[in-house]
Amino acid sequence: MALRPVNVNVKALDDAALGRFWAKALGWGVSSEGPGVTRVGPAGGFVRPDPVALCVDVVTVPEPRTAVKNRVHLDLATTSAAHQAELVARLLALGATPADVGQGDVPWTVLADPEGNEFCVLEPREVYRDTGPIAAVVIDCADPRAMAEFWGGAVDWTLHEVADDRAVLRSARGVGPYLEFLRTPGAKTVPDCVRIGLLPYPGDDREAEVARLRSLGATDLDPGRGDTPWKCLADPEGHEFCVLGLR
Repeated sequence: MALRPVNVNVKALDDAALGRFWAKALGWGVSSEGPGVTRVGPAGGFVRPDPVALCVDVVTVPEPRTAVKNRVHLDLATTSAAHQAELVARLLALGATPADVGQGDVPWTVLADPEGNEFCVLEPREVYRDTGPIAAVVIDCADPRAMAEFWGGAVDWTLHEVADDRAVLRSARGVGPYLEFLRTPGAKTVPDCVRIGLLPYPGDDREAEVARLRSLGATDLDPGRGDTPWKCLADPEGHEFCVLGLR
């Protein structure tokens, strides 16, 4: 039994506007799933789960995000210095803004989307040459080893690296983005506006999967949205994620 990461869920005051931003940023398409939800995925008829990508689901919420930095963010891949410069310029024209998260003098560029969610445009790196536009989903944490143990048991991805400062997972097929846990000072203090969505395999029971996650150290959360087709949980360091319903 295991779950598949299938999307990155981003909270927004205006899901349609932020969805259009991310579609243009990633070179993907937009399809509306329903009122208050905009799905962004690879062009050509994205079907979840996709073997080479995590879609981006932008979901409307009533409250704006706080000024506290998200502890989950996206890293975008580039193929050359010229591509990195072009992408940064294009993102700024689309409504992104420069962001200072204390990064100092680094070869990547930190930006925030139009609703303030931080993300990075990386310099070219060989390890991300075949990930698609999203190089990695990055989670700040206190203990990457503990996060690798939890998430390695929770999902069907392969552990590529684990150390005191960093842990890395990726699809066992060797395609798509990485899931990275970075040792970061400070503790999580507010809910994140960015979280991961997990999907059971056909034939697996979602409630059994949720119980298994609890046994690994997950805790239940109340999403405050009434009856929903997903289950909200938090990992042992409090990072929110969702177990989606099969459809």
